[in-house]
Amino acid sequence: MKGRDAKPHLGIFGRRNNGKSSLINALAGQEVAIVSEEAGTTTDPVKKTMEIPGIGPVVVIDTAGTDDSGELGQKRVKKTREVFRHIDLGIVVLADNRFEDEEREIVRQLDQWEVPYVVVHNKADRDALRDDTARQVKEATGRTCFDFSALEPGKKPRDKNALVAVIRDAIPETAYLTKSLVGDLIRQGDLVLLITPIDDEAPEGRLILPQVQAIRDILDNDAVAVVVKEREVDALLKTLRPRPALAITDSQVFKKADASVPGDIPLTSFSTVLARYKGDFDNYLKGTPQLGKLKDGDRILILESCTHHVSCDDIGRVKIPRWLSAFSGKQLAFEVVSGLNEIPGRIEEYRMVIQCGGCMITRKQLINRLKPAVDAGIPVTNYGMAIAYMHGIYERAIAPFTKVEPGQVSYL
Repeated sequence: MKGRDAKPHLGIFGRRNNGKSSLINALAGQEVAIVSEEAGTTTDPVKKTMEIPGIGPVVVIDTAGTDDSGELGQKRVKKTREVFRHIDLGIVVLADNRFEDEEREIVRQLDQWEVPYVVVHNKADRDALRDDTARQVKEATGRTCFDFSALEPGKKPRDKNALVAVIRDAIPETAYLTKSLVGDLIRQGDLVLLITPIDDEAPEGRLILPQVQAIRDILDNDAVAVVVKEREVDALLKTLRPRPALAITDSQVFKKADASVPGDIPLTSFSTVLARYKGDFDNYLKGTPQLGKLKDGDRILILESCTHHVSCDDIGRVKIPRWLSAFSGKQLAFEVVSGLNEIPGRIEEYRMVIQCGGCMITRKQLINRLKPAVDAGIPVTNYGMAIAYMHGIYERAIAPFTKVEPGQVSYL
C-alpha cells in the first residue's frame, strides 16, 4: 500500500568525504551511490530505495557534506538541512575521530525535529574509534558510537548485519509497521459503503490513493467494500443488505452524503480517516473549531503535500477558499504551498493552517510539516475535517473516532 515516498526515510549526514555514499553502498550490498576520494562528490540530496531486513523497503537520502564551502556549497548545505524534517531516522557519519561543532550541529538539528538517530564512526580500517571520541559522542548524544568500515569489509571490527541491527533498533516501529485504517471500527463480514464521486479531479481510469487504501484495508479486515457514486447512494440504500456498518465519503460531497446516509450509520470522510491514520489528529481536533473565529484580513495557509494537475475546481486552491470565505463571511487571504517546499514568510503571519490528507508522504513528514505551526500555537486542521466543519457536519465526521456526543462541539 505504500508508494515510494510513503516508505520510511533515512537521512545520511556528515562532512564531505566521510564515506556517506560508501556506507549506503555497504547497506545496499551494491553500488547505488557514486563514491570518489574527491570531497563533495554528492551535491544535492539523492533518494535511493533499498531493503533493510526486519524493516522492509526504505528510502535512504544521501546528502551533501554539511561542511561544504563557497556560495554553491552553502546552497548545497541548505538543501541538506531541509532533509531533517522529512526523515524517520538520521545516521550521523563521523570519520577520523572528529566529533566537533559540525557534528554537534547535525545532532542539534535532529533533536530540534525530534528525529531519532544513530552515530556511526566510518573508515574504521584506517583510523579505529578512540575512547575519547566515543566518550564525547556519548556525553553529547547519550548514544554509543558504532565503529564501522564501509570500504574494507574484511578489516571492519563489526559487520554490516550489526549495523543493520543498530538501525533497526533505532527506527520507530510507527515508521514501518502499517496499522489499519478502519480495522478497529468494523468486524468480519461487515459492509462498508464508500462514496466516491467521479468528477474533473478524479484521475483518469482509476481511484485516488486514499480510496484504494480504504478498499484494501476493508478487505484485509475480512469485511465487504461497496463503492458507489454520490448520485446512486439514495437508491442503493433502499435495497442494500446488510445495512452498512460504516460509510466513508469523499469530503467534497460530504453534505450530500450526510443527507443520504441515515443518522444511525456512522459516516466519516476519507480525509478524516487519513487524519487519524497518519496526521496530527489531536491537534486537528483542537484546531478545527478555530475556523469559526476567523476575522477580516486573516491569512490562511493551505498545504498540499504533492504536486498535481490543478483543475478549475481544485479542492485546495479553489473550493476550500470559496467555502471558507462564505462560511466565515470574512475577507481572508489564502496562500497555497505544494509539495514539501518551504513555507514563505514567518509561520506567525498565518491565522490558520489547512493540511491535505498527505496520502503521498510519510507520517513523520506530515507531522514535521505542521510542527512550526503547532509550536507557534497556530491552529491546524486538514481538508476533510475543515470541510465537515464548514458544512455543519463536523461532529458526525469525527464521532466514529472520538465517541463525541451531538452538541459537544461548538461551531461558533
